[in-house]
Amino acid sequence: MSAAKPRPVGLAAIDREMARQHADAIASFEHNTAMAAKVAASIRRTGRLLLLGMGGSHAVGRAVEPLYRALGIDALALPLSEQLGQPLLLTGRTVLVTSQSGESAEVVRWFSEIGSTADVFGLTLEGASFLARTVPCLVGAGGTELAFAATRSLTVTFALHLAILAALGEDPSAALGALDQPQDNDIAQALTALAKVTTIVTSGRRLQGLAEALALGFTELSRLPCFSLEGGQLRHGPMEMLGPHVGVILFRGNDPTSELVTAMAISVVEAGAPLVIFDSSGQSPVAGAVTLSFKPASGFAAIFAMLPLAQRLMIAFADARVDNAGTPVRSTKITRSE
Repeated sequence: MSAAKPRPVGLAAIDREMARQHADAIASFEHNTAMAAKVAASIRRTGRLLLLGMGGSHAVGRAVEPLYRALGIDALALPLSEQLGQPLLLTGRTVLVTSQSGESAEVVRWFSEIGSTADVFGLTLEGASFLARTVPCLVGAGGTELAFAATRSLTVTFALHLAILAALGEDPSAALGALDQPQDNDIAQALTALAKVTTIVTSGRRLQGLAEALALGFTELSRLPCFSLEGGQLRHGPMEMLGPHVGVILFRGNDPTSELVTAMAISVVEAGAPLVIFDSSGQSPVAGAVTLSFKPASGFAAIFAMLPLAQRLMIAFADARVDNAGTPVRSTKITRSE
């Protein structure tokens, strides 16, 4: 009988981060109410919100864009690198700069160039960071994330946004319930469906930001070309790539875009591509897809329900493909060069 494969050091570090991410997220929501109120006051005054970040921090911005827009706020998420090279005017906008370390190269350079920091705020996990020293910040509980791929940092940063949205009048109870009582699912069938793929495409509609966060994690850990396309963008041409070696992961929530995700799921099955659906729509499963079902939910309740399982799937997928998954070979946790 062969010995079990030892857990890679990098994945063990991720395990430790994930084990405390729910408690840290709840604490982050509870401990940032005063600063969240200040940010909310700025957003109410300007009515316009620019969300800046890199990597997982940008994916968080993409995920929360529709949640702010649903409250009538003109919200836009951009990579900080794009704002550096092709800047939008900041006049009349509230700006949220997200960096889990608060030290990335783009963050430091951007603040050296912008001049005024009126209505500029930060979200970070490190209260002593450059970002936290430079502008008022919501600071996540638990300190800097040590493992390579973003897991706890995503969950905690989402909780900081939940605090802001609650200050803007959104009811946080369903989202907090999803954090307090995580829902578990068996990922074995999903792993089997993706066992022979050479790339993965993630996609959603209103949950597209969550799809983008997952694609980044898949790429970082498995070192395979995994990427994300918003549902409409996937429909307009890239369907040509679909086949047995291209896995697709869709996110379907209980919102008005769910039927579009369903239509895409049917097309993916017809194309012969392995399909996994993270589903909180409350609708019937799509024949031919592996469905990971959750209670009907939308917005943050759906994000907090799906994210831990999506993390487990990306980790298990990578562990099956890479001997030392979780240990970067070309990257660093804090990117200090552009």
